[in-house]
Amino acid sequence: MADNKIKIGITHGDINGIGYEVIIKALEDPRMLELCTPIIYGSAKMASHYTKLTGATPVQLNQISDPAQAKPDHCSIINVVGENVKVEPGNPSPEAGKAAFAALERAVTDLRSGAIDALVTAPINKNNIQSEEFTFPGHTEYLQASLGNEGDQALMILCNDSVRVALVTIHEPIAKVAPQITTENVLSKIEEFNRSLTRDFGLGHPRIAVLALNPHAGESGLIGTEEQEAIIPAIEEARKKKINAFGPYAADGFWGNGTFKSFDGVLAMYHDQGLAPFKTLAMDAGVNFTAGLDFVRTSPDHGTGYDIAGSGKASAESMRQAIYTALDVVRRRRSHEEATSNPLRKQYFEKNKKDNVVLDLSKSDD
Repeated sequence: MADNKIKIGITHGDINGIGYEVIIKALEDPRMLELCTPIIYGSAKMASHYTKLTGATPVQLNQISDPAQAKPDHCSIINVVGENVKVEPGNPSPEAGKAAFAALERAVTDLRSGAIDALVTAPINKNNIQSEEFTFPGHTEYLQASLGNEGDQALMILCNDSVRVALVTIHEPIAKVAPQITTENVLSKIEEFNRSLTRDFGLGHPRIAVLALNPHAGESGLIGTEEQEAIIPAIEEARKKKINAFGPYAADGFWGNGTFKSFDGVLAMYHDQGLAPFKTLAMDAGVNFTAGLDFVRTSPDHGTGYDIAGSGKASAESMRQAIYTALDVVRRRRSHEEATSNPLRKQYFEKNKKDNVVLDLSKSDD
């Protein structure tokens, strides 16, 4: 029987951070293999080293050279770095950056070809991974350039069981945020967020809260005009398109009084406006999901954790949830595509099924 389990590619991230520890801990539960076929992109030698160093439960890893060789009910690893690469827990070295990129590049190639069904990335150091091949401020921007079609806009969504936060701007310096808060940009993010909440999260007619950029939502222009000139017009245009968008809400009160609980998603204007409260609420179970692309990618919502690398103290909950979320999104997208493909044919089938009439639609002129 063919293996129909979803193949999840997992990159090792920065080899001197907590990547290997959280990956191994997430996969040590044998029930994970009932859900998917995990394939690590990294180094079997490094995985063994960190298993011993952190005292994690050993996970048997089958070394393979291609995802097609991965066996169901087994964890596999594809070696993408040389045997002599030096591991220095807690040290953000250029060598670690090269190893992180090697894993990411190979995994993205396999994702693009369909050899794996989804990608889960362990944290990278955004500075030491920089090179002629990687000139991006983070995973999201790299994935848009590598996997996006013309016109695609990757959307960063941080999520857990109760909160979903998307960003208009991602890794931008604060000084460069305001010029990017245009009606066109905010509207495109609202539209993509709505599409993702529907297709990727399975929510019907989702309610989206849009945050203001300025304190007190600009106080009618007294403390900034972006709300009046860009954000409100974007919300109005979204509502004309039958999208349930509301706001703009002053961020402090919105998070502080629990208003976020009334919405399916929250669109923040910049990184810390959305991620600081989200990470406070999500604790160790937050997930970073890249929407807006034809490919599924998630990651834990934490960083490299240099301060505890190799100590055995890292929690694997965010990595575990990242794997679960990737699986859920793959399944929801497949169900969504099935439900929305050729709707006219489906309507004919359902109607005539009720009437006990059998039609051979394969001979349709369509």
